[in-house]
Amino acid sequence: MFKTLASISILVFLTSCATIVNDANVPVTLSFSDGSSGTCNLSNKRAQYKVDVPGTHQVRRSDDALKFDCKTAGGKTAFGSIPSEMEGAKLAGSVVFFDLGITDSITDKHRTYTPNFTIPVK
Repeated sequence: MFKTLASISILVFLTSCATIVNDANVPVTLSFSDGSSGTCNLSNKRAQYKVDVPGTHQVRRSDDALKFDCKTAGGKTAFGSIPSEMEGAKLAGSVVFFDLGITDSITDKHRTYTPNFTIPVK
């Protein structure tokens, strides 16, 4: 009986905690609204990247917005940010089963960005 209860508890613990089940990075696919190509500088408080657009890039999770400053091959510029969103169910699991959400709030592994984002270009 004890082994069964322990096994179920461990299973719930492992499937509920964002710190354990989430990677530190999340894929974000970027494209320009006019269909052109170019480059972007991406940044949040955890990392900075220079990426080619269009493309899919691994971006470090963070609780702040992912800022972009872009330039198309034709010389057009765009800047703005992609808001950070919370994966509430995984944070709730962390709060209930593991560490009261402290580890996830430090690592930001309960945060995510929109997986596909079109950067508006005039």
